[in-house]
Amino acid sequence: MKLLHVEDVLKRKEDIQRAEVENDVIKELGDEPVRYAILSHRWENGSEVAYEEMIGLMKMDELKKNEVWERSGYQKIIKCCEQAKKDDFEWLWIDTCCIDKRSSAELSEAINSMYRWYQGAQVCYAYLNDVTESTFPSERNNRTYEGSYGWPEWFMRGWTLQELIAPKRLEFFNEDWAPIGNKQHLAPVLEVITGIPHDVLTDGPVGKRLSVAQVMSWAADRRTTRVEDRAYSLMGLFEVNMPMVYGEGKKAFRRLQLEIIREFNDHSIFAWDADMPRTGSVLADHPSDFGGCGHIRKVEPKEFGDKLVEYVTRCRLNAPQHNSWKILTYPIHRCRLAWLRWRARALSQQLRTFTVGNAGIQVCLPVVPYSPSHFRAILACNTYGPHPDLVTIDITFSGFGIYRGPINFDNIRKTLKVYPEFKTLHLTHNQDVNEKRRKFTLDDKHASYHGFAYHGTYPHQSARDAVTLSSLTDGLVVIVYSDKDARSYFAVGLGYYFGQGWVHIVSDEHIPTQEVDWAGFGRRAYGQMWRARAEHAQNMFKRGRAHSSRNAHFIKHAHLPRSIWDARVVWGRWEADNFRIMVDVVQCPGCCGGPWEISTTFVE
Repeated sequence: MKLLHVEDVLKRKEDIQRAEVENDVIKELGDEPVRYAILSHRWENGSEVAYEEMIGLMKMDELKKNEVWERSGYQKIIKCCEQAKKDDFEWLWIDTCCIDKRSSAELSEAINSMYRWYQGAQVCYAYLNDVTESTFPSERNNRTYEGSYGWPEWFMRGWTLQELIAPKRLEFFNEDWAPIGNKQHLAPVLEVITGIPHDVLTDGPVGKRLSVAQVMSWAADRRTTRVEDRAYSLMGLFEVNMPMVYGEGKKAFRRLQLEIIREFNDHSIFAWDADMPRTGSVLADHPSDFGGCGHIRKVEPKEFGDKLVEYVTRCRLNAPQHNSWKILTYPIHRCRLAWLRWRARALSQQLRTFTVGNAGIQVCLPVVPYSPSHFRAILACNTYGPHPDLVTIDITFSGFGIYRGPINFDNIRKTLKVYPEFKTLHLTHNQDVNEKRRKFTLDDKHASYHGFAYHGTYPHQSARDAVTLSSLTDGLVVIVYSDKDARSYFAVGLGYYFGQGWVHIVSDEHIPTQEVDWAGFGRRAYGQMWRARAEHAQNMFKRGRAHSSRNAHFIKHAHLPRSIWDARVVWGRWEADNFRIMVDVVQCPGCCGGPWEISTTFVE
């Protein structure tokens, strides 16, 4: 561990003839027990002072030396040293200048050790450079802190999460380095800002019954400059280590979850819930997927049996269709509940054991079948509060493995009428294994002939003339069109469901208001098509089998309400490389069969 020598840094400021040797300013102390202060702050692009600049400052020419001295990052170092000297500290650690980032080994060691370094500091100075007031902001202010949910930007950065939790003593300072409070006294406000429980802020996480999902939820809204740092900044909180591979992108967060699974037997790591529905890996893509998991707690194996019986009773799985009193006294039902409780206790060792391999994550879970290939898995974690309940996820068995994904449970309490059965599952965790990508090529120039224009795509922006979707994510992109007066909307959906591409078209049935939101229509169309994606894919497959001619073409059309127009989407055979679609608008002949009618034509 390299530390700044506070006195020598300040002497350098006063007398440039001092501190010409780097050891006078920065010294490698290794594992020597030493009292030191540490800084937590936001990096400012182009203003920070790197390690090589700090040790080589006195050897620079005057022009370069003055440029470094005048940086706000250098002034921050000086102010922090002054505060450390005032608090009687000889040593200080600052990440910008105490890590030689030219060395990948040193950078990796520092990132893997950072939580421990903040935890071992006698005091941490949290510098909030966007706080101009002399007191800590106690209420959300969206005008002052517009880009950070109404709070200082420090609370939105990924790295500052561990820097808030790890130190026992943390002091906050405003832009002028005036003290504005400490973690102990500000804990109630900090809990509101961060979602971190009061006792974790004041006493630390050790000994607390925290679930993986709950800790992940604290990082849900935080941002990092590098995608990989979303994962690397969380390693210390989970006490795991892994090598740094900058350039791997979101795979870093997947690796982090696998390391956590190897260390902890906590089902809540599967309890994430993404903003947009998707099918694929059982692992989350981003910490934001855990945004709603702040109230999820781990259920220990010894209590899981009782919780499972409560869940089955509440959901009336395979219970007789009588009143509640008869359900509770039904002899066979009571015997099966007793067997289920015993089975959960007998499998307590398997429930707490995870194995990560090429075939997936091996885990024992109780599952309830919905169909031969769709199941609801019950996790050993629950929400705490007035009405605690076990958390469940939907999984699908396919030829490639077991995937996580939403299932259309419109009548779940009527259809899930069997008791849970414990199964050893191999949940898919590698999104790239067996992945296939299909390109949808779109030709919509004919729609413009009648005044209909392209508006945009939902849920994310895509190229107008080509969309590429993955076979493992059940991808869906909705493209929205409208006429020049925005009175008629229609949407074309391009989707991929377990290896089968599909296309669909819907119109806007809502009566237009004065201000029509195309994105709102796109969102409704997306939800409608997503829920029926299995049906759409199955229809595509059936029609492809029924008409084997390479010259066969298929048409779906949707009549546009309150207009004379009929929107159509035309496609040909499902080719090996891509899928070609044409979008057209024609005048309705007056006998339109509705948005669900499909016709087949043949072109020589």
